Amino acid sequence: QVQLVESGGGLVQAGDSLRLSCAASGRTFSIYAMGWFRQAPGKEREFVAAITGSGTGTYYADSVKGRFTISRDNAKNTVYLQMNSLKPEDTAVYYCAAPNAKYIVTTPGAYKYWGQGAQVTVSS
Repeated sequence: QVQLVESGGGLVQAGDSLRLSCAASGRTFSIYAMGWFRQAPGKEREFVAAITGSGTGTYYADSVKGRFTISRDNAKNTVYLQMNSLKPEDTAVYYCAAPNAKYIVTTPGAYKYWGQGAQVTVSS
């Protein structure tokens, strides 16, 4: 019903930037909120950022606020996560996710559709 495909991960040095993309298909895109989560080795999956369907409302985890920016281009059915000033503790698999909701939610259990994940590795 809904398919999400991430791209843009890679290996970078601390202080560098990356932009992740998430291409969505299978439903009306613009009316749904979207989110980004990440999971580091030995850690639980955690919320990173979310955006409303219109793109006018955003919400960030404290750990990334001021460094990461979530955005969307509804004409392209794509959500982005711009990651600046990357730190080694940002190393994780990053997942794009879609809830069965038209508003921002922050818990993994509220999301039904998930991408396959994009590895981001930040070296010291």
